[in-house]
Amino acid sequence: MANPYEVTPPPAPGRRGGRLPGFLVVVVLVVLVLLVAGVYGASQWLGKDGDTGDAKASPSASASAEPSSKDPGNPESSSDTSSTWAVGDCGGPDPDNRPDGYRPQKCSASGATFKAIDIKDASILPGAIQCPPGTDLMIQVSISYGSAKSGGIPTNTVCGRNLTGEHPGDAGAGGGQLVQGDCVTDQAQEVPCAPGGSGTYKVLGLVKTKAECPSGTTEPMRLTMAVGRPYDVICAKG
Repeated sequence: MANPYEVTPPPAPGRRGGRLPGFLVVVVLVVLVLLVAGVYGASQWLGKDGDTGDAKASPSASASAEPSSKDPGNPESSSDTSSTWAVGDCGGPDPDNRPDGYRPQKCSASGATFKAIDIKDASILPGAIQCPPGTDLMIQVSISYGSAKSGGIPTNTVCGRNLTGEHPGDAGAGGGQLVQGDCVTDQAQEVPCAPGGSGTYKVLGLVKTKAECPSGTTEPMRLTMAVGRPYDVICAKG
């Protein structure tokens, strides 16, 4: 007795001259068109401006960070999409990215203006990076992909000290990061200690609370809260 659930398949269509059925020809043509379009699009994307997608070492710069009463003592901060830096490396201005671009240079080169005295990890929090005393400028190093000459992924921060005798980052010189021995105004603006005069205060310490200020503090200045900054109070003496 025949299986009532068995279905006899229809006979296969005959072939004439080994040619593909019409619908298969259409499918093959569509696939070929898509492949050609995909290859062309990929070549355009990879070949744009000669970029192969690899990281490039084209330096760039951002505007200098000026000190403010809410976040005093910020050093000059520029960015450089360059190769890896190490303590002892030298650098100088990058003429292709003026006015705040920097790039590595040999310490003996005429264009070298500073030496790296420390290398810190990068941070997106303003004021979170604390370079050692004597740092005259801070340079954010990042990796950029493609032909972009600005932005990129931050990798670390170079703490630089000038090769010349001018060191605004020294205590009392009026520049660099705020450190013990610097001077500030009653608005927490860092100024050189040399001129002195009324309205100038000597920094005795940088702490989290007023209770931590050392003896001799006459003007504890509480700052606006800033995420990442290691201190909230300037212990000052008039």
